[in-house]
Amino acid sequence: MTAPRFPFTAPPELRGEARRHPVAVIGAGPVGLTCAIDLATRGVPVVVLDDGDTVASGSRAICWAKRTLEIWDRLGVGDRVVDKGVTWSVGRVFHGDRELYRFDLLPETGHRRPAFVNLQQYYVEQYLIERAAEFPDLIDLRWRSEVTDLVQGEDGVRLTVATPEGPYGLDAAWVIAADGARSPTRTRMGLPFAGQRFEERFLIADVRMKADFPTERLFWFEPTFHAGQSALLHRQPDDVFRIDFQLGPEADPELERQPERVMPRVRAIVGADTPVTLEWCSVYSFRCARLERFVHGRVVFAGDSAHVVSPFGARGGNGGIQDADNLCWKLALVLQGRAPASLIATYDEERGRGADENILHSSRTTGFMTPKTGAERLFRDGVLALAAEAPFARLLLNAGRLSRPCGLAGLSLQTPDAESPPDGLAPGAVCLDAPVVDAAGRAGWLLDRLGGSFTLLTFAGGEAPDLDAVPARPDLRQVVVADRPLALPGAEVLRDPEGLAALRYGGRPGTTYLIRPDAHVAARWSGIDAPALARALARACGHPPEAAREAA
Repeated sequence: MTAPRFPFTAPPELRGEARRHPVAVIGAGPVGLTCAIDLATRGVPVVVLDDGDTVASGSRAICWAKRTLEIWDRLGVGDRVVDKGVTWSVGRVFHGDRELYRFDLLPETGHRRPAFVNLQQYYVEQYLIERAAEFPDLIDLRWRSEVTDLVQGEDGVRLTVATPEGPYGLDAAWVIAADGARSPTRTRMGLPFAGQRFEERFLIADVRMKADFPTERLFWFEPTFHAGQSALLHRQPDDVFRIDFQLGPEADPELERQPERVMPRVRAIVGADTPVTLEWCSVYSFRCARLERFVHGRVVFAGDSAHVVSPFGARGGNGGIQDADNLCWKLALVLQGRAPASLIATYDEERGRGADENILHSSRTTGFMTPKTGAERLFRDGVLALAAEAPFARLLLNAGRLSRPCGLAGLSLQTPDAESPPDGLAPGAVCLDAPVVDAAGRAGWLLDRLGGSFTLLTFAGGEAPDLDAVPARPDLRQVVVADRPLALPGAEVLRDPEGLAALRYGGRPGTTYLIRPDAHVAARWSGIDAPALARALARACGHPPEAAREAA
């Protein structure tokens, strides 16, 4: 793809027109743009500041998980990503030339989205930029606008922005710092970024070629074409393949990224006679690190500015999109006066768990792939020797635990489920998809009706539920899954043609869920309970316990 160039447009502040913005986002990468679009869908104006004027160079992040695709569906870009991307769910792991095992990340049917789609980051950014342009009155995307200073007050933040036409000051009630792993905002605020640096070096090479490699994740321990190290191959669109080569800690980054060093490694895996061209390459090492807190006054960190992990497992970019999904509905409620500012602290609580989970898995993967002690080496070699025949050893074989959504059970916004259901989803779980049919007979997907706002999801069986007990409120959507058409004013009635919604939600007649705007379960009951619903809504909006009791 030829990288587009976006022009600098002088903002009103350079003309002396002072204004206060509800939200300023620093960084127009996938996370920052997702935040801007999410807020715009909720009617919140956003200004996005980026010091560049184009999309990412090189493919960078390429593996987008099912949960990320579902979030982008809600924001109106899911179809474009999936249509252009390469869909896959199967991974294969080899030791030398011997296949140890294969796995399927989505073996069951009845989901709209696949386990993963591979798509270069520059396409993702392009699609998000084009989607942002569909909100001209709500998203102000400013290129060549570098934030050079930040000063917090009690009720907002003052940014200094450098541009080709001079600096200006910008005032915002809230700032989202989505400015990447080297976050200037984090550095400017003097925030420690504690973690572990791994000295191992890896080469990424994007090559264009016509090849018959399967559309699968292929990972090799000690392959014959790259002795003593590891390698990974992914197919991308446009006949581009991503190949990762482990190089060892002593590798010279400048030397190893030279084409005359890269291409022999590539040809060793693709064959000497395969026509191949080098599109992009980079040599990297990485660290697993995170901020102790993601919320600092009115500045909130998201994506790589808040936490970084190794690329094995596709947890970096996907974790950042989940950050945006968790943060933006809360920020919108606060700005609209429907929730206390303290609600933003739950972003730190919930996504802190997600970051810790990703760092744990990422660190374990790196330890297995690059053992540093004799004991680690013995363990890894033993697992590799046994994995082909022993199922228990395959559970220990770690070539990257791939990204999955983080559960929020036990955290402060979820209402505990006193019934402890044996099936279905417990509070804190992310919602699952299922095929549904609407009242007009049109086929669709359950997740298209969940998320975006609070939703009351009720399983009715063949009898109409008593929704009169639920007070009508504009911020609560009502969805009913029933066995037959039902006349329920104010609710959308869906049929469950394959029974998968009832199966996945434990949907016996009367089962009722309160679903959060980010499609996580806030509460579950065996029947509609209006006072319990009021308490759960108040709790999910961050109101203190006494306010929740009064709401009931």
